[in-house]
Amino acid sequence: MAYDEIYNELKGKMTDDKAANEAMLKQEFERFLREKNEDGTSAAADLIMENMPEDRRDEIIRITHIDGVNLEEYYKKIDKLLDERNINEAKILAEKLYKKIIVDFKETEKERFVSFRNPFEDNLYQVFFKPDKTLTRTPYDFPKYITTYAYILTEAGSPYDAIPVLEKAMEYNPVDCGPKLELAEVYKRLKNKKRLIEITAETLRVASSPQTIARCYANMGYMLTDFGEYDDAVAFYTASAMADAHPAIPLEMQHLADLKGSPIQYVGREKINEVFEKYDLTFGPNQEVVNVAAQLSAYYLGQKNIKYALNAMKITYGLTRDQELRKIILKYEGVVFPERTQKPDITQTVNENPEE
Repeated sequence: MAYDEIYNELKGKMTDDKAANEAMLKQEFERFLREKNEDGTSAAADLIMENMPEDRRDEIIRITHIDGVNLEEYYKKIDKLLDERNINEAKILAEKLYKKIIVDFKETEKERFVSFRNPFEDNLYQVFFKPDKTLTRTPYDFPKYITTYAYILTEAGSPYDAIPVLEKAMEYNPVDCGPKLELAEVYKRLKNKKRLIEITAETLRVASSPQTIARCYANMGYMLTDFGEYDDAVAFYTASAMADAHPAIPLEMQHLADLKGSPIQYVGREKINEVFEKYDLTFGPNQEVVNVAAQLSAYYLGQKNIKYALNAMKITYGLTRDQELRKIILKYEGVVFPERTQKPDITQTVNENPEE
C-alpha cells in the first residue's frame, strides 16, 4: 500500500483514547520499520506526531531534525556533497550530524539506541551480545551516518581521528560490518598490523556474507604483503578467492609475484588452515551466524512470512552454498536465484615469466 492508504487505514484504527492510539501507532511503526516499508513508517510517524501533545511534538522534532531538516534528509545532503567531491563542506555537515547523534541518542544506564537494518541483524545482536538494557530501535542508520563521517576524516588526512568515531558507529549496531571494514581500511593506511588482525577477527565473528568474509581475508593478505610476509599473504589471498571470487585477487597475487621475483601459486586448504591458526582465525563463516540465519528462516516459514524467510535463507545459502536450500529458495521465489558462477582457479600459477 502507498502512503495515503496506510495513513488512512491507521487513522481509521484510532479512537478517542490518546494513550491507546500512541501504543498502537508505535507498534505499527516498529512493524513497518522491520519490514523496511518507508511509506508505512512515514505514515505511522506522522500520525504519532499528530497524536501527541505539542510540547512532546516539539521535543521529537528537536531530536530528529537539524536546522529544520530530518536526519535522513540531512545525511542525503552529505552524500550528495561527497558525490560532488566537496569534502570540506561534507565534513562540516557530517561533524554536525555526528555530534547530534552522540548527544541526543546517547546510551544511558537503562537504555541503548540501536540501528538494525533487518530482523536478522536484530536477532544476531540478541544472540551475540545478550543486552541487559532496553533497546530503543531508531529509524535511522546511525552506523552508516557515522562511518561516512569517519571516511571523510580519513580522506581529509585525519585517519587517527577516524578511529574513535568508527568505534562509536559500532556501538549503534555491533553486527553491522560496515564500520568494522572501514576501520580495517584505517589500520591498513596506518600500517597497524596488530589492530588490523584484531578488527578482522571481530568482523569475521559476525560476518554474514561471502563478500565480507572475502574482504577480510584480502585485507589480511594486503597487510602481510606490506610486511613482507609473502607466504602467509598467499594463503589469505587464496582463502579470499575461495570465499568469493573477486577480480582484484589475481592482481594482488601478481603483485606478490613481482615482489618475490618468482612464480606464486594458490595454496590448498591444509596450508590455509595452518596459516589461519597462526593468527587465531578459522577459515569459513562463523557457524553461530549460519545457525541464526537458518533458525530465522525456519521461524518465518512457520509464520508464513515468505519475504523475511527468503532473506534469511539467502544469507544461509550465501554462507553455505547448500544446493538443497537453493532449491527451496527457487521454489518460493519463482525466479532464477542470482549467484556467481565463476569459481577461482586455485591451481593457477601467477607470473610464470616474472622477467616480463
